[in-house]
Amino acid sequence: MAGGLSGSERSTVPGPGGESWHQDSEPVAARWGSQHPGARELAQLYTPVKRFQEWVCVILNIALMNCNFYHLVINFSWDHIHLILIGIIGGMITADFASGLVHWGADTWGSVDLPILGKAFIRPFREHHIDPTAITRHDFIETNGDNCMLTVIPLANMAYTFISVSPEAMNDIYPWECYVFSLGLFVTLTNQIHKWSHTYFGLPSWVCFLQDWHIILPRKHHRIHHVCPHETYFCITTGWLNYPLEKIGFWKTLEGIIQALTGNKPRVDDFKWTQKTK
Repeated sequence: MAGGLSGSERSTVPGPGGESWHQDSEPVAARWGSQHPGARELAQLYTPVKRFQEWVCVILNIALMNCNFYHLVINFSWDHIHLILIGIIGGMITADFASGLVHWGADTWGSVDLPILGKAFIRPFREHHIDPTAITRHDFIETNGDNCMLTVIPLANMAYTFISVSPEAMNDIYPWECYVFSLGLFVTLTNQIHKWSHTYFGLPSWVCFLQDWHIILPRKHHRIHHVCPHETYFCITTGWLNYPLEKIGFWKTLEGIIQALTGNKPRVDDFKWTQKTK
């Protein structure tokens, strides 16, 4: 019998496009998904403490959202309807840009090994690139907990404003509060919208309608980001800003500036996790 290792026993390394290769340059099947060694390890880093933080943030967020929506309804007036509509659209655009900035930062920089932030907040981004459909298996709490956390303080400040200002002052600042509420709502919903963009079966018809009309992130649109090395189309709320930001080279310019100032290369930790073989 011939000596040496069989094809299945030879070690493999991932290529830059997501494919895997034997060390003797023979291509083999790509290794992504829930069975990828890196994906399994990252999934195991989800802790009960993290789960508790997500539960607390979701409860606080829902309570504050309802409180603020109630005050918006009882203070509504047609006097500034054009400014209200501008505020709502402005909130959606700002949320889309914020989603891109956070997504780009977590995808591109940092490490799972960072104290506190690594396992709690960078870990899900690393897992998502190795196992993109993992998010579709996350429940409501795991999907939305971190985004709810980001909006708790602004929503709490908004609630305080409603109970502390006079009706006359509220009339003047009402369009601004509509902007803040829209921003808070769409930041809160961003990861849920992201999850829907990876869900190809069983979506409600109204979600498909919003995707088809590009009111929220469409599924086909988001596929562009998931082409290795995941360096573009980071905005995941509506996706409206992806094309213009790409045309002006926004993310690559930021990466160039940071690399020039710090010497750190983008996406090093992300690629490290894709290389894991055990």
